[in-house]
Amino acid sequence: MTLVDRARPWLKAHPLALDAALAFGVLLCMVVSSFADPHGPNGPTFGTRTPGLRSLVLMTLAAAALVLRRRRPMPVLACTGALATVELCLGAPPAPVAMSAVVALYTVAAHTDRPTTYRVGVLTIVVLTGTAMLFGAPPWYSQEHLGVFAWTGLAAAVGDAVRSRRAFIDAIRERAERAEHGREEEARRRVAEERLRIARDLHDVVAHHIALVNVQAGVAAHVMDKRPDQAKEALAHVREASRSALGELRATVGLLRQSGDPAAPTEPAPGLAVLDDLLRGFRRAGLPVELARTDHSPLPASVDLAAYRVIQEALTNVRKHAGPGARAEVSVVRVGPNAEITVIDNGAGGAESDGGGHGLLGMRERVTALGGRCTAGPRYGGGFRVQAILPVEAAGSEAQGEGSS
Repeated sequence: MTLVDRARPWLKAHPLALDAALAFGVLLCMVVSSFADPHGPNGPTFGTRTPGLRSLVLMTLAAAALVLRRRRPMPVLACTGALATVELCLGAPPAPVAMSAVVALYTVAAHTDRPTTYRVGVLTIVVLTGTAMLFGAPPWYSQEHLGVFAWTGLAAAVGDAVRSRRAFIDAIRERAERAEHGREEEARRRVAEERLRIARDLHDVVAHHIALVNVQAGVAAHVMDKRPDQAKEALAHVREASRSALGELRATVGLLRQSGDPAAPTEPAPGLAVLDDLLRGFRRAGLPVELARTDHSPLPASVDLAAYRVIQEALTNVRKHAGPGARAEVSVVRVGPNAEITVIDNGAGGAESDGGGHGLLGMRERVTALGGRCTAGPRYGGGFRVQAILPVEAAGSEAQGEGSS
């Protein structure tokens, strides 16, 4: 790390010290230049002239004003410009007090907008150059007047270029910060969506299988003494439901593993291909279920899983809340570009009537995430009805697009 790199943080923290050092350097340059005679036989020569007391005072005051150049750029420019004008009018030849006005004009251009730079720059050039040409000791066409014009114009141009570069760098930095913030927001959104999806899967799996286990365990306890064969059959259903629940839980929890973990399960997600097994489990639990399915063509994976979970959750709610003697009907039909899933029952209770459940909410979230609609409510004449309309063609085109990319 160089000395400049080490000093840069300290200079940024103490800008007044940097301005004081710059003011001292400008004063030194003005004093040294005031001893030079620009009209020597072979160019500028030193030692042939000496600045007067008035010139030394004006140079000192102009340099001192530069200490505040970044805090008060306009007043500093006005002060240095006025001192330079006085020296151009009275000096014969004048001391280079205009050098301080050049630095002050650069500061104004670097810290203001372009229109202000143009106005102030033109005014400074006209005042200093015009004063030198009209009231200066040398003829109006001398090279010293051209030097005043050139240095003030150069100061305004360089200051404007520095300001433009700073604005460009700040804009790039702001865009980078916005992009980084957007990536963080997108990452948090994806994490929240994944957590919500896993929570829905866990709810569906646990609620369904625990409801079946509860029913079969109750049957086994009720007939254990009088009909042990039926109790064994109920316990076998309990074991089967428990095994199925553990398998689905293992597959769902496996989503939380790292992608390179070899222990992550690879079982396919359930869908309408195993719908008969799902209905068979409810029938063994004592819920008569009828199925009406007009189309057995495969659905996109996301739609297939959502349809399965809607039916599973709706039948679980029927088994839990519809009361004894309830029956359920499930229909899966294709209507144009959509798949309609309907589950109705004739029970006396309402879905999730015990309050605090998340089944209906999870169903709506699943269907809405695919661009579909889900409605649930009591039926006229008794019972409950759940209907989900899932767009098949849109999901299929999205899946093809992801596969091609």
